Amino acid sequence: MSASDDELERLRAARKTEIQQQFESQAEQQMQVEAQEQAESQELSALSEAMKIILTPEARQRLAAVEMTREDVAVGVKRHLVNLHAENRLQVPIDDETLKAVLAQLSSNRRESTIRRI
Repeated sequence: MSASDDELERLRAARKTEIQQQFESQAEQQMQVEAQEQAESQELSALSEAMKIILTPEARQRLAAVEMTREDVAVGVKRHLVNLHAENRLQVPIDDETLKAVLAQLSSNRRESTIRRI
């Protein structure tokens, strides 16, 4: 019985080590996800603050409305405007009409799809 007890103890130790490694791996992944989410949150906060400088109140309202329906488009527009502002390639503040033109230009890049009935 001593040999089987030793083998059972060895299997238990191996399983305990395996479970410990899984927990450590999961904890590391969770920390990476949290760090990524925090970085994204900080970027979005910085973009929102920059929009207060770059856009007029009416343009900010329009961008907020776009953000409610198409968050990815709104974030892309914000990044684009911040980049242009950093390169001194636009007149600040941007009014609602100019923002409409930027949104229209970005929308024209999308493919239009039509549904045909056969």
